[in-house]
Amino acid sequence: MSYLRIPKGYKPLIDARETELGIKKIKDFFQGSLSAELRLRRVTAPLFVLKGQGINDDLNGVERAVTFPIKELGDQKAEVVHSLAKWKRLMLGEYNIEPGYGLYTDMNAIRSDEELGNLHSLYVDQWDWERTMTAADRNIEFLKDIVNRIYSVMVRTEYVVYEMYPSIKPVLPNKIFFIHAEKLRQLYPNLTPKEREYEITKKYGAVFVMGVGGPLGDGERHDGRAPDYDDWTTPGEDGLPGLNGDILVWNSVLEQSMELSSMGIRVNKEALLKQLEMTGQEQRKELYFHKQLLDGKLPLSIGGGIGQSRLCMFFLRKAHIGEIQASIWPDDMRQKCAQNNIHLI
Repeated sequence: MSYLRIPKGYKPLIDARETELGIKKIKDFFQGSLSAELRLRRVTAPLFVLKGQGINDDLNGVERAVTFPIKELGDQKAEVVHSLAKWKRLMLGEYNIEPGYGLYTDMNAIRSDEELGNLHSLYVDQWDWERTMTAADRNIEFLKDIVNRIYSVMVRTEYVVYEMYPSIKPVLPNKIFFIHAEKLRQLYPNLTPKEREYEITKKYGAVFVMGVGGPLGDGERHDGRAPDYDDWTTPGEDGLPGLNGDILVWNSVLEQSMELSSMGIRVNKEALLKQLEMTGQEQRKELYFHKQLLDGKLPLSIGGGIGQSRLCMFFLRKAHIGEIQASIWPDDMRQKCAQNNIHLI
């Protein structure tokens, strides 16, 4: 069986009908509030992109994209997107969006190599957003300001859910706690990165872990990041490398840390060249996206993704993401969930 955690004595706080109404309320309110908070316009996103142009998100560099041939293009291959981390930056330039403004979109993806469980599905839905910025904004203070703005929307959304369903009590703290991955490692030197996230998120309730992607003091990474979108080498907090990070919250239903968003200031020319060299992927310089960036044709930006189903799962206090979205699950997982009041769609 894939990874599955069964909360002891789990019972949903709301039924299937109320859940569907809650999902719509959360999605409508959150995206409208996010758009207003960060000054983002909605755009239409692709489900797939052409292979070999460097536009698709490579995630950790090992996940296989779902591919298919296109008859009308001589069987040229297309890939279902993993996310739109790089496509959005191309669109900022295409729409000529000025600094301080940006775009967001409903991103739907298929990640066929995902390890299925309470938080992970083959189907990924998130709000992908990107915002144009200036060179003067490429610093940790600007990143923190954007994180605080996004987190404030999460806090407001949780209260809207509470107004709708009083049995779902707000749990998010008023402020999010910031810590660099290296300082987190030093705080818990004998724990794995996931165990560190567990401890720090349980303590503070909501945490932004910075500097994700580059090697830490022990030579290991806190987590993987592709080298061509987030900047994880430029000095940020206390001179430590990395202008990116993850928003984590404490999931009291599963009693574990839960990532709701991955985001960061994007690479400029210098950071891209450095990170490609560090990861041994300098051949990517010849791809379309990378040439555009290296030739100075793309705007500086900050961006990220916010999981839609995960956000709804957290706010509605569900034990499994399959209670929020329709996907494919192993038979033994479905049976085990059904036996424990976890009703997968």
